[in-house]
Amino acid sequence: MNSREICLSGTGVTKVFGFGNNKTVAVNNVDFNFYSGELVSIVGESGSGKTTLIKMLLGLTNMTEGEIQFLGKPRDIHNRSKKKEYWKNIQAIFQDPFSSYNIFSKIDTVLLDCIHMRGGRGLPKQKKIEMMEEACRFVNLKFAEMTNKYPFELSGGQMQRLMIARIFLLKPKILLADEPTSMIDACSRATILDMLLNLRNEIGMTIIFITHDMGLAYYISDTVYIMERGKIVEFGSANDVILNPQADYTKRLLHDVPKIHEPWEFSKRRAVVASESSV
Repeated sequence: MNSREICLSGTGVTKVFGFGNNKTVAVNNVDFNFYSGELVSIVGESGSGKTTLIKMLLGLTNMTEGEIQFLGKPRDIHNRSKKKEYWKNIQAIFQDPFSSYNIFSKIDTVLLDCIHMRGGRGLPKQKKIEMMEEACRFVNLKFAEMTNKYPFELSGGQMQRLMIARIFLLKPKILLADEPTSMIDACSRATILDMLLNLRNEIGMTIIFITHDMGLAYYISDTVYIMERGKIVEFGSANDVILNPQADYTKRLLHDVPKIHEPWEFSKRRAVVASESSV
């Protein structure tokens, strides 16, 4: 970890959808501190509130209650210009690359928008091209093969790499990565993770992974947060949480990880699910 300065924190962060009997508490009174240069994993099953929390951190979803602080001050995103300023410092990579692009914007426009967002609108055209070429090289793409194409003309893996090229140009303080490798093969997954880690090391960026993969959380993270039904039930260093879990939910997540040297106990797992659903 590069520094112990808190870059993003939250107190009592809560999100409620609906009203009355139809009310759903997606995120329930969550507290957190994320540090500069830290690599954090937020782990939980589908429906645990991970993605809703990320959308609140981005300012895409309003909080019902609570406060988020950015660089030690209450976050101010009350209008569009404030949000754009905030988004210079916090960006996201989502699990579905196909829904992350404007299908009418060519790749050149996607990358140029990043340069302009960082104040490079007045740079000479050749300098902008050099910056786009460098960003593409960083993710093992050739800009000459990307230019004048639309994102939908690329493969899923190329689109994921292009998303990281955007981050390379934007150089935000914080990156929120919501299952960024879930749609690509194992070899590409390792490459994408390596690129993100290199980017973290190069610019001191904080990376917050959203994942259900306990193995991934253990091997890449400084800190792990475990979410269950909208609440943080356990957090701490990756070693403490994964190797010495305290919460029953964490223990169950670890127990459910398939082990190639042991028989998989599907019948026991079905019995647990059945008893939980009958409560």
